Amino acid sequence: MKKEIKKEKKSGKGKLLVKFLYGSKRFFIVSIVASIIVAVTDTVNPQIIRYAVDTVLGDKKSGLPKYANDLISGIGGVDFLRNNLWTLAVAVMIVATAAAIFRYIQRMSNAKASQTLVERMRNLLFDHIQTLPFSWHMKNQTGDVIQRCTSDVETVKNFLSEQLIGIMQIVLQVGLSLTMMYSMHVKLSIVATLTLPVILIYSALLGKKIGQGFKECDEAESALSAATQENLTGVRVVRSFGREKHEVDKFAKLNKNYLMKWLKLSRLTSMFWGLGDLFSGIQVMLIVILGVNFCVNGGMTSGELIAFISYNAMLSWPIRRLGRMISEMSKAGISMERLAYILDSESETDREGALEPDLHGDIVFDNVSFAYDNCPELLHNISFTAKAGSTVGILGGTGSGKSTLMHLLGRLYDLPDDGSGGKITINGTDIKDIKAKHIRRNVGTVLQEPYLFSRTLAENIAITSDTVNMDEVRRAAAIASLDETVMSFTDGYDTFVGEKGVTLSGGQKQRAAIARMLTQNAPIMIFDDSLSAVDAETDAKIRNALSTNLGDSTVFLISHRTATLMNSDLIIVLEHGRIAEMGDHNTLMQKEDGIYKKIYTIQMSDPDDIDGEVA
Repeated sequence: MKKEIKKEKKSGKGKLLVKFLYGSKRFFIVSIVASIIVAVTDTVNPQIIRYAVDTVLGDKKSGLPKYANDLISGIGGVDFLRNNLWTLAVAVMIVATAAAIFRYIQRMSNAKASQTLVERMRNLLFDHIQTLPFSWHMKNQTGDVIQRCTSDVETVKNFLSEQLIGIMQIVLQVGLSLTMMYSMHVKLSIVATLTLPVILIYSALLGKKIGQGFKECDEAESALSAATQENLTGVRVVRSFGREKHEVDKFAKLNKNYLMKWLKLSRLTSMFWGLGDLFSGIQVMLIVILGVNFCVNGGMTSGELIAFISYNAMLSWPIRRLGRMISEMSKAGISMERLAYILDSESETDREGALEPDLHGDIVFDNVSFAYDNCPELLHNISFTAKAGSTVGILGGTGSGKSTLMHLLGRLYDLPDDGSGGKITINGTDIKDIKAKHIRRNVGTVLQEPYLFSRTLAENIAITSDTVNMDEVRRAAAIASLDETVMSFTDGYDTFVGEKGVTLSGGQKQRAAIARMLTQNAPIMIFDDSLSAVDAETDAKIRNALSTNLGDSTVFLISHRTATLMNSDLIIVLEHGRIAEMGDHNTLMQKEDGIYKKIYTIQMSDPDDIDGEVA
């Protein structure tokens, strides 16, 4: 499988963020305002303590702003505070309480914002994935897409709810702390400031490497998730062929690669934090040594030193967090690119003025040729007409293009716009001029490997429409020769079907899929080798029931059994993507060396050889 998903498409991250933030923006704004108030209140208490030590307990002149001095004078001045020290303690408690209240508001608003953000991101991604063309899903591994919609969504959420708001709070807190520090002692503030550029520089340098490391880890995790999802989905195949050891070794290899990527990343992050501890420790040591020296020599008061150390603590840790956030920004940037790949992938679109015509009419394949992306041409100049209400049988070997023809009819793939691949018309209208949803509502398809959801049988059969009732479910099941079997189950139609129908036999799954398609009442029905898992007697029974109940629907039967196709109005034999033979059963049987006759003769002489030889 081509790893098309690795080809990341550049997208405006700012524009994508705006789209994600719709609905959660107001919560983020409240959180930002509350964080600003918290940052401001955190700078007040060191000043109260400084005033208490230098002015109330000592005899230094107040260094508080005029409005603060006026407030103190209004309650009795310094003498009152000196005789009632408890008032200073109360002031500290009031400020701390205010900070706690706004910190609570900030965290609650942030929690609401982040969860609203995640809800919107997941809805946007899931909705967009539903609109992506069938070819996109074929190119991209399910496990990798799931990992992007879970792990990468969580990474972006964490950045926006924790790092981004944290950066704003840190910048404000650092600015206020530095302002207070410089107002108290310029020389000591310069010493405290000298380490900041160093921390920011090494954070930027390591941040780039850490971001690349996170990208490699994400890709390794995607591969691991894809392998796990594939293994769990195909567990019966693994067990049937005794391939447990092979799968375990494959998983261990991918897991080892994931481990090594994370160990490499851990070395980088450990270096980042180690350098941070080193520079922070040096800074604190210098502040304490020089600050004590200034106090001894009279260049600084004891209260100023206590307040200065408090502000320095507010400075050094946020700066280290800021460095970490720079590295987290790199990780979030990678995740944004991975999410942008999905959202930037082009949705399936219809032509302007696309129609919703009546699809009860002749179906014409006119010189149809087709090739999958980067592959040789598979279909070559296919031309035939399926009359309205007729049954068309298609016979061909593996890779002859049988299913591709039907994918084109259902517009799961489109022919080239320039007309080089011919065209397909239904009731005289080019299918490219018909809305894709309209075609799919009116073209029922049953695949050889039907997919059933983890729901009850009734829910699986009635999934085509919200209006399907139980009577319609049972009628469709009866036509598919399933009703009698289901009624023998303990829970009947309430029997829960495991993932992908694992609790049912192959034939039961195919018949359930046929019943599901019949509830669609589509004017065009495609049975893509969908009777291969049932015995010949049940095959005949289902075909007889279908011929009686399908009314004026046009039916396409793809099968390796000539017995399934022999009553078709038109039988097409494909060989290497070309029409080798075409006609009804009697016409094809008249060809002495014909492919159809050869297969029919083999199968009729040996009923066990239902596949026959085509090429």
